[in-house]
Amino acid sequence: MRKRSIQFLISVALSVFAAAAIIMVSVLLFNKFSQTAETNALRNTQQVVDQVSYNLEDYIQGMSEIYGVLHDTISRSGDVNEEELRSQLNTIIGIRGEIVSLAVIGHDGEVMMSIPGVALKENLSLYNQRWFQSALQTPNHLSYSLPHVQNMYKMQYKWVVSLSKGITVVRGGKTEHGVLLLDVNFNKINQLSSRVVLGKKGYVYIVDESAGNMVYHPQQQLIYAGLKSENVEQALKYTFGSFHDESGDEDKMITVQTIGNIGWKVVGVSFTDEIITTKRELNDYLLNLLLLLLVFVIALSWLISRIIARPIRQLEKSMKNVERGDFHTMTTIRGPLEVEQLSRRFNLMVARIRELMQQIVVEQEAKRKYEFEALQSQINPHFLYNTLNTVVRMVGMNRNEEVVTTITSLSKLFRISLSKGKPMIPLASELEHARNYLIIQNIRFKNKFDYVFDVEEAALPSLSLKLILQPLLENAIMHGIEPSVDKGLITVRAWIEAGQVYLQVSDNGLGMSGEQLAALLTGETNSSTAKPSGYAGDRKADRDGTIGGAAPEASKRSTSANFASSSASSAASGAGSGVGVRNVHERIRLFYGEPYGLQFESELEEGTTVTIRFPFKPAGAEADERSEEG
Repeated sequence: MRKRSIQFLISVALSVFAAAAIIMVSVLLFNKFSQTAETNALRNTQQVVDQVSYNLEDYIQGMSEIYGVLHDTISRSGDVNEEELRSQLNTIIGIRGEIVSLAVIGHDGEVMMSIPGVALKENLSLYNQRWFQSALQTPNHLSYSLPHVQNMYKMQYKWVVSLSKGITVVRGGKTEHGVLLLDVNFNKINQLSSRVVLGKKGYVYIVDESAGNMVYHPQQQLIYAGLKSENVEQALKYTFGSFHDESGDEDKMITVQTIGNIGWKVVGVSFTDEIITTKRELNDYLLNLLLLLLVFVIALSWLISRIIARPIRQLEKSMKNVERGDFHTMTTIRGPLEVEQLSRRFNLMVARIRELMQQIVVEQEAKRKYEFEALQSQINPHFLYNTLNTVVRMVGMNRNEEVVTTITSLSKLFRISLSKGKPMIPLASELEHARNYLIIQNIRFKNKFDYVFDVEEAALPSLSLKLILQPLLENAIMHGIEPSVDKGLITVRAWIEAGQVYLQVSDNGLGMSGEQLAALLTGETNSSTAKPSGYAGDRKADRDGTIGGAAPEASKRSTSANFASSSASSAASGAGSGVGVRNVHERIRLFYGEPYGLQFESELEEGTTVTIRFPFKPAGAEADERSEEG
């Protein structure tokens, strides 16, 4: 995880957190909704069963009230004319169209009166009918029979429920006890029960609680045929309530409610798989919702993480630019507070680094300047000491004319050296400085050499670093001309070529070997190889001195100076060291850039030529910024 991007980590974290939260909430909601769905299904079933029970009870109560009116009317009729009684009874019966018939039956089972006036069946025996026996056994209790086919009248086969109760009538002045029978059409009860729907497959049925006989069932024919069964025994154990029935092929939820006063139970049957189907539909809905929310959360997490990570990436890009060396990179990042603060701190850090780098550059430039000035201060006193010794000797020898020439040249030389502290002077002044130096040295060495100046007039107006010829002339004299037995010749040339100024110092002295030149170029000069200035009197085999000590077969050697940037403070004072030559080379490269500097050509017994190259710049032009700082 430590190697993953912050955008990836934020996306994964938010997605995992959101997914866990959504899954947990979905599970809780599913459980809650499942329980609620099951509870609502049970409640709805209970309400439907209660409603059926209430409707049936209300209907039966109405029939009971009609029965009571008929019972009172007949009991109080006394010696009322039978026709008049029939008329009253027909009027009452006409109120409820579902009443099929009414009959008064004596204790012996003989029909005393019946409505309608339809012929009775022959050999009719009512004494053994269940409703008749119930009325005799409990004469003061209204009994309800199971649905059955009416069998009293000819050509009538209606399904009826019989209401029966004991009755006392006055007949012929005599009081007789009998049974009042009221047959009610079963279709009304059937309609009240068959309209009930519990889900797609659920239903209700009615059972007699005393014997467990079926009063109503939507598939009653299958019940009678033995093709379908109900767990009636379990239902009879409940007055009201619900229970699970797993006795059949399907799991059922059974709800029971008892109808008061008649001993019937309304039983509601709902199937558990329909509740499970509701759970499954709810589960599918929640699953689809979960997947949709997960997709939304992942997309939202990616977007949020991208918004958070974008400024960090911008900051990373800026850091890479700084890593590549672009310290002018400044970034303005808009984002979270911490990122904006980090951006501001980054800008301050880069600015501070830039300041420190500039400070280091300035300090290094100043260090080089102080080193060069220290070198010049070392050379000048040494040269002045030697020159003054020469003047003293010439005074002692009464060589007054040479004394005047030496002192005059010395004063001009130091006047040009000072040049008001400016690092650059006109090339004409630098050449004049070189001429005065050669005059003094020629007097010191008793005309040991001749010198020639070959200068193009067009080169004189150019600006030049001061004191770049003197170290080269001094080395030519000390290590090229002075050790030689022959009189030497030093030639100083100046010309312009392709917009660049060329200065050249040549001597016909001893020259240098390849090893000595290599030591000069690398700054590793010592007494065992050559003089410190780089010009040595080694007369051994003619070998070219190149960087790394390579020795080409050519007898003439030409190479560009490539001095190591060694500190001038490690060199010995005076002109007798290679520091003066390296000083010139480094000063030129410091002021003009890497392409410029010194180039050497040397051959043993023939001499050495040193060439200086730098850009042409008129004396009236301003020095560049590095020159001013130097």
